[in-house]
Amino acid sequence: MKFSEMEYKRPDLPQVEKAYNDLLARFDGANNASEQEEILMKVNELKNEFQTYSSIASVRNSIDTTNAFYEAEQEFFDSNEPRMKDLNIKFYKALGNSKYKAELENKFGNQLFKLADISVKTFDPSVIDDLKEENKLSTEYTKLVASAEVEFRGQKLNLSALDAYQESTDRETRKEALAVKWRFFAFNEAKFDGIYDKLVKVRTRIAHKLGYKNFVELAYFRMSRTDYDAKMVAKYREQVLKHVVPLAAKLREKQRIRIGVDKLKLYDWAHNFNSGNPKPIGTPEEIVANGQKMYSELSAETKEFFDFMVQNDLMDLVNRKGKAAGGYCTMFNKYKAPFIFANFNGTLGDVDVLTHEAGHAFQCYESRGFEVEEYIFPTMEACEIHSMSMEHLTYPWMNLFFGKDTEKYKFVHLASNILFLPYGVAVDEFQHIIYENPDLTPAQRKQVWLDMEKKYRPWVDYDGLDYLERGGFWQRQAHIYRSPFYYIDYCLAQLCALQFWSKSEKDFKGAWQDYLTLCKAGGSQSFLDLVKLAKLQSPFDEGAFGPLFKELEAHLDSVDDRAL
Repeated sequence: MKFSEMEYKRPDLPQVEKAYNDLLARFDGANNASEQEEILMKVNELKNEFQTYSSIASVRNSIDTTNAFYEAEQEFFDSNEPRMKDLNIKFYKALGNSKYKAELENKFGNQLFKLADISVKTFDPSVIDDLKEENKLSTEYTKLVASAEVEFRGQKLNLSALDAYQESTDRETRKEALAVKWRFFAFNEAKFDGIYDKLVKVRTRIAHKLGYKNFVELAYFRMSRTDYDAKMVAKYREQVLKHVVPLAAKLREKQRIRIGVDKLKLYDWAHNFNSGNPKPIGTPEEIVANGQKMYSELSAETKEFFDFMVQNDLMDLVNRKGKAAGGYCTMFNKYKAPFIFANFNGTLGDVDVLTHEAGHAFQCYESRGFEVEEYIFPTMEACEIHSMSMEHLTYPWMNLFFGKDTEKYKFVHLASNILFLPYGVAVDEFQHIIYENPDLTPAQRKQVWLDMEKKYRPWVDYDGLDYLERGGFWQRQAHIYRSPFYYIDYCLAQLCALQFWSKSEKDFKGAWQDYLTLCKAGGSQSFLDLVKLAKLQSPFDEGAFGPLFKELEAHLDSVDDRAL
């Protein structure tokens, strides 16, 4: 079914609640495991239907944030998602207390029960109004960023379109585009500060009501992190500081020399070659057509998947006025169909986002046969292995998109993976500090960000842009507002994806098979168990960084980047 043909209707919540509660009563009164299993499947149907309508409304709202109907529907789900969560938690409690737990675990695996147990720790009916407020504030942030319409050299652009000018070969153009972008944030500084301040306060209030010292521990439970904690993440950040930050600094210096500037400024970062950055060849339609060719050659499974996406119009890729920023993949569980949302702007990022989100979508497609909704997506750090690794596993087909600039693209892409890690851990540590100190003022929060920049990205130079020099850079990162603590996930996954790069360089067929095995497992196992299943080294292992980053450094050193 094409996306445009998918029916949308607002769920009748009183009816959903009655059906849910009836099923819960039957579950508790069941006489055997088979009966409970049958009821579990019916609960799953209810959850899938609600999730599907919620996702359709969210996607259509993202595609056009000015559409009044879907704006109202998004508000409905923001307000009522906590009611659905209440029902889910009741079910999870019943599942954990089942007399037939052993038989159900044997049927569905223990990950479902781990997820149920950890979810129970994140909710109580007393926080429903707070959760509604949190959802409302998150949507307010999205709408504020999407509302940007800036004037740049006689054109009216949104932020996604403006970002394309960051890759210009003309330095003054890059500088001006960056200044215009951050002028929008500076003009709305009070709004961005106010939204975040309210989010920190409401999340802290939720944590206190649930019995936690602060939001940090609750946030880890919300992210369903069953096999690692904040102490392990702190050690991971230390490894990035030790092994990655020096290499990232070296890559920035190589870039400075390559583009011939005395000092590398922030507006130079996206400009990699004076001959011009690699840009995808052709229109968005031609990029998708090349993607179809690539996936038809990669494997029988990817051919089936991508043909399905194209035939059913399950992608919205082109940047438009009023469209929400960013890119994501979601799933319509009822239809067993993934959906890719992106904002193509004519840069190499168009191909990155296509392969990245296709990695998520492919995993969902491979997991669509799982009987329980919880296994369609794994936890987020595992999800990001699929997306980031797909970016590397499609390297052999990059000539379809970049032609003579293919080697340029591969060099920039690999370097950018390394350069991302210091930023990613800075975002993570920043959030730990903010939620451990929820009463900081907006100015103090900005100072925390500057401290993180000094620690993890000492090469940053904002060239006098006041808003950035006062520590406002983080306010462009939607995850900090909308999905707290969902960022170290990218960093953990990046280490796994870079291992897939290393494996594919030596044995592509073996690397692909391990990747396929990982995707087919969906969310049926925890993060570290999935890492093991894919024959990868845990990001928390002592030796996970050293040899891999030496290999990466040697590879990048072997490329004559100035000749590209």
